[in-house]
Amino acid sequence: MSIDTLRDEILVASLPNVVFDGWSLQALRDGTQMAGHEPFALLRAFPGGVTDAVEHFADWTDRQMLDRLEAQPLAEMKVRERISLAVRTYFDVLEPYREAKRRQLSYLAMPQNVALGLRLLYRTVDAMWFAAGDTSTDYNHYTKRALLSAVVSSSTFYWLDDKSEGHVETRAFIDRRLADVMAVGKATSSVGRIGSMLNLFPNPLRFARQMRQRTNGAQASNATVHMAENI
Repeated sequence: MSIDTLRDEILVASLPNVVFDGWSLQALRDGTQMAGHEPFALLRAFPGGVTDAVEHFADWTDRQMLDRLEAQPLAEMKVRERISLAVRTYFDVLEPYREAKRRQLSYLAMPQNVALGLRLLYRTVDAMWFAAGDTSTDYNHYTKRALLSAVVSSSTFYWLDDKSEGHVETRAFIDRRLADVMAVGKATSSVGRIGSMLNLFPNPLRFARQMRQRTNGAQASNATVHMAENI
């Protein structure tokens, strides 16, 4: 078995455990057992422990997104339609693992993990632009990814709390945000408008605080449900 297959199997089996145990070694140990592997397989798959697993979750999500996008008629769409579909597909992949994603964001909001979080976000938006057929190599390459990072970050918060049927409200939110950043993107050649672009990004401190609050609320809710199921 390849190392990537082993990682995928342990990760997918561990995701339900993350809801109650968070991104922890206990969740990964249980997932390793549930995947039918011996305990030592966990060290082989994720020698860096929880951080490696969190990073692999992001990589797995991106790969699943790209696989689904390959089945779509992207060549027949406009660039904005391709990007909108990529963002929606990203959330479709995560839908069964919404609480695991919430816990992942909380983990990445810790001061020591912020750099990793930014790196993973860049990989995701880079994959989206790659799927959309972007081949730019000049400053536009980075501008496009910076702007899309703002869309994905804000849309993730919205999606986590969206209870609308079929997540229609999240889809509408994504389209509105794309319209906003595209309008700003057209003006980035003007130095005076750079501040407008920066205002689209979430405040890192507020991001960390919001994720801690939301995760604590989710933990309390899950604990109540878990207790009720065992009465």
